[in-house]
Amino acid sequence: MKARLASLLIRMLAATWRVHVDGVLPAAPCVVTVWHGQMLPVWYAFRRRGCTGLTSASADGSLLAQLLLDWGYDVVRGSSSQGGSEALQQLVRHAARRPVIVTPDGPRGPARQAKPGAVVAAQRAGVSLIPVAVTIEQAKIFDRSWDAFALPLPWSRVTVHIGHAMDVPPSADRHDVDVIIARLTHHMDTLGSVVC
Repeated sequence: MKARLASLLIRMLAATWRVHVDGVLPAAPCVVTVWHGQMLPVWYAFRRRGCTGLTSASADGSLLAQLLLDWGYDVVRGSSSQGGSEALQQLVRHAARRPVIVTPDGPRGPARQAKPGAVVAAQRAGVSLIPVAVTIEQAKIFDRSWDAFALPLPWSRVTVHIGHAMDVPPSADRHDVDVIIARLTHHMDTLGSVVC
């Protein structure tokens, strides 16, 4: 009941946002990455497009999972701390068929420090990484949350910035993955650096 009510309230709020997409929302199989604190407008922008979302197995993850289901997503539950191996396998299967959206610094942070999961999933699925970032005209920033979560206010202008695809070579080793993570982090941190 709590999850359904939270989903309804968020969907009502999101319906007021003035969302602009800078770039093209990917339709082909890929792994889309967005920082945890910016995720809500991205989930909204990609709704009802046949995508898969990854949420944690926590109580908060259950709230998000309900919202994503209501927005037409397939949902994979798990994280690096809970059910990580099984979740990664499911993510790879989904990514080979459709866009999947992940928060590489989630579910517990540190904020804006990507873990290897998204890169490994893209490599195993044989698909590209697509970095995404958000700029928000007016937002409530939850400073005490680990991710400085940004909630766009009603009727706020929101711009979702779609970055260029990044390939992950099948032969990439751990050093190569670390280099790709650094590049991915840079792209996510610099996308949309001009305020909308």
